[in-house]
Amino acid sequence: MSGPGLLLLATAVLGGAAAQRVTGLGFALVASPFLVLLLGPFHGVLLANALSLLTNLLVLCFTWRDVAVRKVVLLSLPALVMVVPGAWIAHHLNTAVLMVLVGTVIVVALLTVSFVPRARVLRGGRGAVVAGGMSGFMNASAGVGGPAITLYAVSTDWEHREFVGSMQLYFAVLNAASLAAKGGVPDLALPAALTALAALAAGSAAGHWLTRRIPVRWARAATTSLAVLGATATTAKGLAAL
Repeated sequence: MSGPGLLLLATAVLGGAAAQRVTGLGFALVASPFLVLLLGPFHGVLLANALSLLTNLLVLCFTWRDVAVRKVVLLSLPALVMVVPGAWIAHHLNTAVLMVLVGTVIVVALLTVSFVPRARVLRGGRGAVVAGGMSGFMNASAGVGGPAITLYAVSTDWEHREFVGSMQLYFAVLNAASLAAKGGVPDLALPAALTALAALAAGSAAGHWLTRRIPVRWARAATTSLAVLGATATTAKGLAAL
């Protein structure tokens, strides 16, 4: 990976890790589009799953007391079922088509969350099953399972602090399953691996510092803007390759 590539990798991972600590699920939204640009749709999503898992475990060290275990289980069961078809899609779709799919899915999901902030479409047990299933499929195929869970959180008025803690356990389980379904962790050159790990640690530390200093709505707005920018670029690259 070239110097500019390593810089983009570091920036994407740092921003994603910081967003994850502040908002609960920002890593994949911020980092996945840029990782797909760097490594292609399959390996980019695979790396996003691996780094997201590490971020989940790191943030969970600070938020484990806030985890709502029952909700996590309710969301995780359908999510794990849908990881299998999501991984199949990731393995078998044409590279350019998958890039367009990844970028489009992220943009549509983000716009839905942004412009329908009070949607009450995913309530109760049925809503949890739908949200978990959508999240599992999107996490394995596109590396971004957060928007469906965000819709569920908005629909149920999930308290933010409990939501942040719960999402770390939920996505740790989901990312581990996604990696297993796709054959394990990505093979990165040592400079890229060290860059990603250093950026992840720095981003998590920055996010921990920011958590008590900025309003959550500001952090979510910044996360959404970065994710839309990256997803749009990914879609454009896929369309150009068709």
